[in-house]
Amino acid sequence: MAHVPQIKVPATYIRGGTSKGVFFRLQDLPERCQVPGAARDALLMRVIGSPDPYGQQIDGMGGATSSTSKTVIVAKSEQPEHDVDYLFGQVAINKAFVDWSGNCGNLTAAVGAFAIAGGLVDAARIPHNGICTVRIWQKNIGKTIIAHVPITNGEVQETGDFELDGVTFPAAEVVIEFMDPADGEGSMFPTGNVVDDLEVPGVGTFKATMINSGIPTIFVNAADIGYTGTELQKDLNADAEALARFETMRAYGALKMGLIADIAEAAARQHTPKIAFVAPATEYVSSSGKTVAAGDIDCCVRALSMGKLHHAMMGTASVAIATAAAVPGTLVNLAAGGGAREAVTFGHPSGTLRVGAAAAQVDGEWTATKAVMSRSARVLMEGWVRVPGDAF
Repeated sequence: MAHVPQIKVPATYIRGGTSKGVFFRLQDLPERCQVPGAARDALLMRVIGSPDPYGQQIDGMGGATSSTSKTVIVAKSEQPEHDVDYLFGQVAINKAFVDWSGNCGNLTAAVGAFAIAGGLVDAARIPHNGICTVRIWQKNIGKTIIAHVPITNGEVQETGDFELDGVTFPAAEVVIEFMDPADGEGSMFPTGNVVDDLEVPGVGTFKATMINSGIPTIFVNAADIGYTGTELQKDLNADAEALARFETMRAYGALKMGLIADIAEAAARQHTPKIAFVAPATEYVSSSGKTVAAGDIDCCVRALSMGKLHHAMMGTASVAIATAAAVPGTLVNLAAGGGAREAVTFGHPSGTLRVGAAAAQVDGEWTATKAVMSRSARVLMEGWVRVPGDAF
């Protein structure tokens, strides 16, 4: 067998929010991978270490969880009044595909800093000290995101005292604005209702709020499915039967939302929609051992990503939570106490998160104008990733 040498591809490994991913500048990818297609997907899978039947991604940069099996491609923007285009690829762990159907809100926190450091933002727009406003075009969903990145002495400031539950160490705060986060191709509520009866053959019928804001998300009441809303990963992720039920519910929700035409399509669309369960504010002990008091939160939310309970909360799902909370009558709004609100603080397995959102009715349809949250990001390693030359 002929020896095939490895090739080197410039890349940066970054923590963004409660996720980690491998970031690339589009111009640094091998030429045939600079366009969508099988070659690009194969390269990214090999970088991450997928598909891995062992489920460990030992032979790649992935961390064997949905939060760490991620890739990002950034380029100078082709859109007017934007600095960069941001494309997110969620790499399946034990299957051979990359899901391009949605955004990663956590890694969004790192896009602005990566773009600045990579020379993709006009130098005239970067202050020597202060905040650099990076205008991001999110290509997966066709939406604008504004990242406010701190700059010190002309360079991105990564260290600071901002603490984010789910991340061990403090860092600099990055404020992110998701502009017009709802799907622009129809109602923010694809069924036309803020609450529906979701029929799931073999499982049951459940009240559900299905929303497309930030990322398509299906919310159900924790109590209706036998949970309290205070569960941690250890309470769910070893229960194969429970995870299978959630996946079935997610698939039928995707069908009802019009995201797929046939139930079988859900298996190849793992990234979207998300499924989450909500409950009124309840005291619990987070995964770090910290007590979350009921009085410190408006409600409890748990969400699944790529078939497993997330260790904290996905950034895009946080947008969905905040937007749903702002609309009277949704399950999230009711769990948070009902009424009008412009922000929600919710409890997740790692602690709490506050997200602001504004929603309004326009011509009888609910729409979201903006969602705002704080995250942090830090470069972990930069240089090159290596992959076998025949991997793509």
